[in-house]
Amino acid sequence: MVKRYLSVIPLAEAQALVKDSFPATPGITRVEVTTGVVGRITAAPIFARFSVPAIHISAMDGIAVRSADTIGASEQNPVTLPDAARVNTGNIIPRGYDAVIMIEDVWVDGETYTVRSPVSPWQHIRPVGEDIGESEMILPSNHRIRPQDLGALATYGVTEIALLDVRVGLLPTGSELVPAGVMPPPGKVVESNTLMAAAVLEGVGAETCRYPIVPDDYALIRAAVRRGVAENDILLVSAGSSAGTRDYTADVIRDLGEVLAHGVAIKPGKPVIVGRIEGKPVIGLPGYPLAAATVLREIVLPLLAHHGLPHPQPERVQARLTTNLQSDIGTDEFVLLSTGRIGDRWVAVPQSRGAGVQMSAVRANGYMQISAQKEGAAAGEVIDVRLSVPRAEAEEAVLITGSHDPSLDHLTDLVRPRGVDLHSTHLGSMGGVIALKKEECHAAPMHLLAPDGTYNTHYLERYLPGADLVLLCVAERQQGIISREGIGLDDLPGRTFINRQKGSGTRILLDHCLTRRGISPASIPGYEREATTHLAVALAVQTGEADAGMGVYSAAKALNLSFVPVATERYELVMYRSMLDDPRIEALVSTVSSEAFKRVLTDLGGYETDDTGVLRGLRG
Repeated sequence: MVKRYLSVIPLAEAQALVKDSFPATPGITRVEVTTGVVGRITAAPIFARFSVPAIHISAMDGIAVRSADTIGASEQNPVTLPDAARVNTGNIIPRGYDAVIMIEDVWVDGETYTVRSPVSPWQHIRPVGEDIGESEMILPSNHRIRPQDLGALATYGVTEIALLDVRVGLLPTGSELVPAGVMPPPGKVVESNTLMAAAVLEGVGAETCRYPIVPDDYALIRAAVRRGVAENDILLVSAGSSAGTRDYTADVIRDLGEVLAHGVAIKPGKPVIVGRIEGKPVIGLPGYPLAAATVLREIVLPLLAHHGLPHPQPERVQARLTTNLQSDIGTDEFVLLSTGRIGDRWVAVPQSRGAGVQMSAVRANGYMQISAQKEGAAAGEVIDVRLSVPRAEAEEAVLITGSHDPSLDHLTDLVRPRGVDLHSTHLGSMGGVIALKKEECHAAPMHLLAPDGTYNTHYLERYLPGADLVLLCVAERQQGIISREGIGLDDLPGRTFINRQKGSGTRILLDHCLTRRGISPASIPGYEREATTHLAVALAVQTGEADAGMGVYSAAKALNLSFVPVATERYELVMYRSMLDDPRIEALVSTVSSEAFKRVLTDLGGYETDDTGVLRGLRG
């Protein structure tokens, strides 16, 4: 029996192990003041080389005067000054003068100046060092440099500064990897983990060095690790941290140093390795992107903070969870979420929990932690959400839950410039109805065919009786059979099939058509296999996993597949009427009604746009 991990330790123990095993002794480097220092951490206080302003200057356009000469001036007793000098804003104040009078408060007659009110000493004068004095501190140590700091450093004569210097090597391993920018052949994947890691680490002020991909060869990986340790303060080895037969990372670390932990009770990210070579940390990142991202956030960033490079803590909101989540006792699980504000409360919709589903991280705007002491979280539970975007951006989120359609991606793009961030979750039309009933989404896309031939209203009246709802027509769209060889409904018996999930409008339409034709679902191999999007159906057909599937024309067209029409249906976004007062929903309705969106539908194909943008009430 192969032992998968050397040990599996709790997350808190792993974080303490990393902190206690390595000295917090970052290097110091001196660099020129350029845009490249923004985000870096100062290693020592920085002082001004000269005063600003370096001499008394005028803060106004006017005349420089001796304040004593203006004593007694009034409307009834104007004073003609014996001596004054014309100055503009920023001019040096001539020696002997101690105040400036704005030119609009002076009566000028040739070279004679008359005033009708006295002035105080140093009025409208910027004295030496008003901004900063020579040798005064500009920035303290352990300060993260911002763009405004950069300008100040230049203004105050600083050309070189000392920065904390933590250099992190990023070593990708795996014979299945190809560099970014290369189309991977079957069985290969693009190496993206070190690209992501570099962005994360540079964002907190570390320097990174990305090495070329090393194939699964023990000697090559060993040599690369030795070089990486020699050239960096910390080395991250990407992939090779699972327990596959060609996993060499743990053995190489053990050969060159010691493995402190192999396996941490987190999900995703359990296979992480914590090692030490020549006194330096060597971290083995899992190969799956979401697992690697979790390890970076929960283990590597705290390690950098211990080295003097802190990372900003995420903003948090309390949100109601929409779905039951099961989790293993003894494991801290991190679940990505789409979070949005509905009315005066927040709602959190879980993204896919698969470690290899990289788009979950792209679509999410927050995450939650299920403690190792809990078996999960229940739908309706109020959870602590850590936002992965600024709160202001999360406030822009609009949660769309229900039926999938390819046009939603394009709608997301068109509405984004208007300050709206659409988050779509594909639960099928009936899933959208339930989410709408529980007020867990802003809008629910649906296309539910009723026995009387109408769309959507029958089910809304049944499941949300009395609710004041409006339906926004996206389009009338063509549904049909997608295949590689022109298969129609009557050809389905005996042909492998991929279906949509139960409760989806597409599944309801298919069952309606099969019943009318007297075709038994049992005669269709694969009828029980489900996909959650039209594109997933089309992909299964394109790759030969299925002979046919039910979907919209635009999905078939996108992948150059055959399409045999079955029905034209009404695809609508349903929402509570009260939502129409929300500026985000106003922008959404306006965008659906726009000519730009209608052009998108026309280009996608299979949509009729005569009613696109039409709003109708549930009861007229």
